[in-house]
Amino acid sequence: MILSALATSVGINLALTLLLAAAYTLLRRRPAYVEVYSPRRPYAPLEPWLCAAWRRSEEDVHAAAGLDGVVFVRIFVFSIRVFTAAAVLGVGVLLPVNFLGDQLREIDFTDLPDKSIDLFSVSNVQDGSNKLWLHFSAVYIITGIACYLLYHEYKYISGKRLEYFMTSKPLPQHFTVLVRAIPVTNGCSVGDAVDKFFKEYHSSTYLSHTVVHQTGKLRRLLNDAENICTKLTSLKYVRRSSGDPPRKFLGLFGRNDLHEKYQKRLEDLEESVRMEQSDATRRQEIPAAFVSFRSRYAAANAIYIRQSDKPTEWQTEHAPDPHDVYWPFFSTSFMERWISKFVVFVASILLILVFLLVVGFVQGLTYMEQVEKWLPFLKNILEIAIVSQLVTGYLPSVILHFLSSYVPSIMKLFSTMQGFVSVSGIERSACNKMLRFTIWTVFFANVLTGSALAQVEIFFDPKEIPSRLAVVVPAQASFFIAYVVTSWTSITSELTQTAALLCHLWGKFAKCCKRDDSRAPSMPYHSEIPRILLFGLLGLTYFIVAPLILPFVLVYFCLGYFIFRNQLFNVYAPKYDTGGQFWPVVHSTTIFSLVLMHIIAIGVFGLKKLPLASSFLVPLPVLTLLFNEFCRNRFLPIFQAYSAESLIKKDREEQSKTEMAEFFSNLVTAYSDPALKPIQRSSNSDERTTPLLSSA
Repeated sequence: MILSALATSVGINLALTLLLAAAYTLLRRRPAYVEVYSPRRPYAPLEPWLCAAWRRSEEDVHAAAGLDGVVFVRIFVFSIRVFTAAAVLGVGVLLPVNFLGDQLREIDFTDLPDKSIDLFSVSNVQDGSNKLWLHFSAVYIITGIACYLLYHEYKYISGKRLEYFMTSKPLPQHFTVLVRAIPVTNGCSVGDAVDKFFKEYHSSTYLSHTVVHQTGKLRRLLNDAENICTKLTSLKYVRRSSGDPPRKFLGLFGRNDLHEKYQKRLEDLEESVRMEQSDATRRQEIPAAFVSFRSRYAAANAIYIRQSDKPTEWQTEHAPDPHDVYWPFFSTSFMERWISKFVVFVASILLILVFLLVVGFVQGLTYMEQVEKWLPFLKNILEIAIVSQLVTGYLPSVILHFLSSYVPSIMKLFSTMQGFVSVSGIERSACNKMLRFTIWTVFFANVLTGSALAQVEIFFDPKEIPSRLAVVVPAQASFFIAYVVTSWTSITSELTQTAALLCHLWGKFAKCCKRDDSRAPSMPYHSEIPRILLFGLLGLTYFIVAPLILPFVLVYFCLGYFIFRNQLFNVYAPKYDTGGQFWPVVHSTTIFSLVLMHIIAIGVFGLKKLPLASSFLVPLPVLTLLFNEFCRNRFLPIFQAYSAESLIKKDREEQSKTEMAEFFSNLVTAYSDPALKPIQRSSNSDERTTPLLSSA
């Protein structure tokens, strides 16, 4: 890519970023769009969003989005600190050294726009030049800075997690365990077996239990009832908003006819739901139960001490928050979940293979010769300078961004099929899947596909990995720089909530449906965290190879910091709070990015005929991995379980509080399946805001 093509891409994305930010600033002030841009705080006074995002403290973020929200913002804080230092080193020191080299061609400032951006990469430094020791020093410096900040963040967030636990009010999940594989003898129910077992072996601490029932059919009926309710609400909304008398289609069917049809269907479904509920409570028990204890320490003992001499029976695990339980999990058998895991494995491989084909096509667009070969009839148009710059510098990254946006929902579906007991467990699994998929398909697949040789066998010869990566990674620097620049637009579109806005406008102007825009969505951590970590990986791996990428990465993180702080307050409502358990994923991925940077640097110095620098870099990935192991031993256990010291101290603090009696009384029914709760028709006359079907 030539410099003018990069400038074109930067100009387009900068203009789109400013345009989207301006559109958001204007639209958020219109009352008609409050449900889109501020569903959490519809009546809050308006103020400049940038100033508000900057002014709010971390305590405000914690109060609005929980500890997961704090961790999410800290990812941006950590990244901004690392890449500020990297940009100072890269742009202030390495970039001039690279540009003033003469390995590729003599310097000619008169035709700078038509120069390749490879002139700003390490490829332009003369082989064996002593200037390469600046790059060597920079690798050690940025590794030291990143490791120091990683340690600081891990220590800070683990401390916040302990503080969050010690200052939290009593929560049901701290006193409850999920027990599965409950053995049941003939003539004995699951509830009787649970009650007998825990009264015998946990007599002093056992409180109560809630048996889980098979409610798959019941949930399908409830979903059908909710759909009918939505249609009824839509009919009433259309009638009220239009003010027209009921019309008939071809003189046969009118809104009154549809209303009566849906009303009758809803009454039939309600009766079926009541019959199914009574049947479920009598017969359809499954060998699983939520068992509650009188203290947190007793619940922890039940989890970490094997309950039976038979390891396959009385299996215990952490119970999620009652609102976080994914109830459909219990409606699937063990065999169904096992088959689903196999199907997910196969489907994941197929998805990667399909995406590799897409990446190959996208990479071809970065080479004008390849585009002209594919589309010879457009050769005359492609010879126009601005068109060729758009096709090679802007279009490939836009296509990759667009197609990648559909992957998170697929990964979440895969995780749902695997059988997780909580929504947070599903999203954490989807986050890990999305992270692996993103690193492989967006980074490695682009790097390997971009070369003309068959580079897949690169991993079969470990000794050749550094030298091979040192060749293929710099070759794709221009593509990834354009990809980062295009991300400015994608992250700013988070402000405008483009999809939600279009749905809102469709429902408003078409007058065919009524959307519940007032319900705030939850933060999609499973898609956003992998995306952020990908840009961290790109910035670190190209730190010495192509430091021109660093200011663009830094701009991305700065935009994300302000935009998501605003969204966490105004748009997204927390559906769950894992207590900051996403941070170990961030730490491990950053360590991987650092080690990958070291491997590439070793290969680069080898290719640049500076073997001594390569030899001196060999201890660096080893030291980084040792640092990672130290952090895992020092901090990771805090994210896996609370200590006996914390549990007992917390139990003693609350032992004499009068409100604990009320808490234990509510705990008995906290894990009741919502599908088994009685339903009632709403008596509120405003059907546009109150659902027709609700839990009692």
